Amino acid sequence: MTTSPRLRALTMNVLAPEYADGPARRRALAAALAEAAPDVLALQEVVRDDVRALQAGGWRVVPHPRYGPDGVGAVLAVRAPLGRVRTDPLRVTDRTERTPWCGVAAAEVTYGEPFGGVLVVHHKPSWPYGFEAERERQARAAALLAEEMLAAGAGRLRHVLVLGDFDAGPDSASLRFWRGLQSLGGASVCYQDAWEARHADAPGLTFSPDNPLVRAGDMPLEPGRRIDHVLARCGPHGPTLRVESCERFLVAPVDGVQVSDHYGVCADFSVPEREPGGWAE
Repeated sequence: MTTSPRLRALTMNVLAPEYADGPARRRALAAALAEAAPDVLALQEVVRDDVRALQAGGWRVVPHPRYGPDGVGAVLAVRAPLGRVRTDPLRVTDRTERTPWCGVAAAEVTYGEPFGGVLVVHHKPSWPYGFEAERERQARAAALLAEEMLAAGAGRLRHVLVLGDFDAGPDSASLRFWRGLQSLGGASVCYQDAWEARHADAPGLTFSPDNPLVRAGDMPLEPGRRIDHVLARCGPHGPTLRVESCERFLVAPVDGVQVSDHYGVCADFSVPEREPGGWAE
């Protein structure tokens, strides 16, 4: 029995290494990533040493356009060769100066058949609770950047994946926009939420009070949210990729080490046997 080729995308906010024994957490993270073997990787709260370690491990990396004054930022990493790359710091209002490393990084990546050209987008909007206005504008800007790259790559790009720490739950305006449930500023897109596709209404919390690093951190009253997402773009007749699986990543400690205050999200995609848009014969 043969299995269909899969494309694995993984996002995780790995918590800046200054907190909670960063070296031990990074060692556990590296071992877990080697075992999971993702094709597309979006990491948040990394420092430049983390980026250099990815490069030394053979990853092709696209850092986000800015690091914070503490040296913390985000990175998109892929195994396959990179094509065109674009980044944007998503400075949509004056308040985004309070979140200096928000931004988006997008890259064209060419895989073997049946995937072909894939646009991968790492989206990291502003994080504070009261910044949904910024997250709405940032979602619109990131989505339109992806649409521009998709149009420019017509004939090369077949699929789009967007992943990252969105700092917003599925019912927020910014995520409703991504999911095709509402427009923002006269624009609309539609992406399938990989978690929702496999787990329906299961909570799937990624920032949870069950995590001891959340309880120990600077948001001790956090009630729990699903704010880390992997999304696949829909064409006129639905998603162009099938979600084969989607699970949280590094929920349990590794040899006693809780890797981060976030749980990651890991999703496997395949190309459907029949492309949406036509009736079966």
